[in-house]
Amino acid sequence: MGAFLQFADADAVFWLAAMVILVIIEIATMGLYTIWFAGGSLIAFFVSLMGFNWWVQLGTCLVVSGILLLFTRPAVQKRLNKERVKTNVDSLIGEKARVLEAIDNIAGTGRAVVNGQEWMARSIDDAVVFPKDAVVTIVEISGVKIIVKKEEE
Repeated sequence: MGAFLQFADADAVFWLAAMVILVIIEIATMGLYTIWFAGGSLIAFFVSLMGFNWWVQLGTCLVVSGILLLFTRPAVQKRLNKERVKTNVDSLIGEKARVLEAIDNIAGTGRAVVNGQEWMARSIDDAVVFPKDAVVTIVEISGVKIIVKKEEE
């Protein structure tokens, strides 16, 4: 029975160490990559204390980590990105632009001005052509081009 307790204790120490290392990595990176596995390691720690074998502990860690990753990460990401301030070109998405040269994807033409800066412009839909002086909404930035659609009322 003593050898079993030593084995169980070694497993428990392993899972606690794994959890601590994963939490430290998470604190260092702040990227929400390892925290889910730290949660799985914590549950595997408790499973090891109950005396289950190594494969059950590992399976528990992986299953719990996967569940945490699938169900909590999207909610946490949404909450963290809610206050993110758009910068540089990201801030142009949703802005209005005035067409300087007809935007025609088939002909490969189009220029528009937004916030005083001139951009190459393309329509989100190849079939739609925007005439000069039309007002469009920017939906995407692709390299040095703005991708636009019809202005929303």
